[in-house]
Amino acid sequence: MFSFSMFGEPLQPQPFNTHYRCYSVSMFPGDKQAVENGGKIIMPPSALDVLTRLNIVYPMLFKLTNQRANRHTHCGVLEFVADEGKVYIPYWMMRNLLLDEGDLVHIKSQSLPVATFSKFEPQSVEFLDITNPKAVLENALRNFACLTVDDVIALNYNDRIYELRVLEVKPGNAVSIIECDMNVEFAPPVGYQEPERMDSEASITEDDKEEMMPEPVGFYSFQGSGNRLDGKKKNLELSQEEVMKRVLRQRGIPDYDYEVGFIKFWRKVPKVSETENKIEDQEEFECFQGKGTSLRQAKSRK
Repeated sequence: MFSFSMFGEPLQPQPFNTHYRCYSVSMFPGDKQAVENGGKIIMPPSALDVLTRLNIVYPMLFKLTNQRANRHTHCGVLEFVADEGKVYIPYWMMRNLLLDEGDLVHIKSQSLPVATFSKFEPQSVEFLDITNPKAVLENALRNFACLTVDDVIALNYNDRIYELRVLEVKPGNAVSIIECDMNVEFAPPVGYQEPERMDSEASITEDDKEEMMPEPVGFYSFQGSGNRLDGKKKNLELSQEEVMKRVLRQRGIPDYDYEVGFIKFWRKVPKVSETENKIEDQEEFECFQGKGTSLRQAKSRK
């Protein structure tokens, strides 16, 4: 296991290859939350001594394999404080590897390319309730060292656990995310359904159609001809085009005189029902119906 350099040649790194008994973070006597909320494991101190002698390339990345179920993933190392012969790994990682407490896990050192792209699939529609999911994911991935395709990682946000499946990573099936510039995309969550789009024509009722497309009529006062003092009758009658310009515009009638950069706000005329018209016809208002009084009393004639 010892190696030396001759004539200034650099030492070639040798792979770290061994087996450990794996246990979940709940068995770890130290800070459990720091391990559970990330993608790093706790290894024994003897592993650090071996890795130092093997001239391992930093950052230290490992491939974890359950040889019995033919499942594998990748991770980093957080500390070397575990008991000899044991490693403590996050529960979500044990579930991906189909491992139980005390099962053997094969650990091998690995060199991974730096990530440039990743795509995640939320496993619950509740993930859409997060206001800024990319910021939440970026903050959570600070505790991860690498990503592997088909892994289901767990994010702890606002005292809730959100699971995301790694659908795609580039430039390989497993990448390192330490000090990298990575583009992130999200796929639709599992169980998400696109809202049905209603047909615009079917959603409009008959009353709305009548209101939107009324007859092009309107009232314009003083349409008659005028009289001049000199008796001339020139330019006294308005043309039909001029009258139509002064007619009140209604909803549904296009404005053919629209000018670019000029906005008009037409007010909607409330629609009066027939019952209101009948009441107005019955109770027509007449002014000056009372009797007058005078302060001066009429003189009586003798």
